[in-house]
Amino acid sequence: MLRLILFAFLLIIPISEIAVFLVVGEAIGVLPTIALVVITAVIGAALLKQQGLQAFQRLQDDIRERRVPAASIGHALTVAIAGVLLLTPGFITDTVGFLLFIPAVRTWLWRSISSSVKVYRVDPVSGTAGPTGGYREGQRTIDLDTTDYGPRDSDPETPWRRDS
Repeated sequence: MLRLILFAFLLIIPISEIAVFLVVGEAIGVLPTIALVVITAVIGAALLKQQGLQAFQRLQDDIRERRVPAASIGHALTVAIAGVLLLTPGFITDTVGFLLFIPAVRTWLWRSISSSVKVYRVDPVSGTAGPTGGYREGQRTIDLDTTDYGPRDSDPETPWRRDS
């Protein structure tokens, strides 16, 4: 699957973009085509700034309210991908990038893939970890005290001792 996606990005998409450039360039001319590519890049940069800040704010709100920020991270990642696609010259990548900036499309995409995403959370108070933040039977937890990992200057033979 990964090879197919990589093949698409490295061969099929650039060839398709060149074909679309040729068709659009023949229809409206070379300079208007170049201007259209530059305009979409500028609009993409502005949208990336605006929606990127909004996504970052949602992420901060989730963390502040102690919610698992999985959806916020998904939206922020999608906004970043949309920005990269819009800054990449091409009409196909621009179309996909503009679609990813639409919140309804991002929500639909997140709902489509969220069942295959596993989010683990560690409770900072108890130190327990799990998909829902609680301890699950059969799960191995390692609990260290400061004496387990602190400095040990009592062993003179250790190579880790700092000489003063």
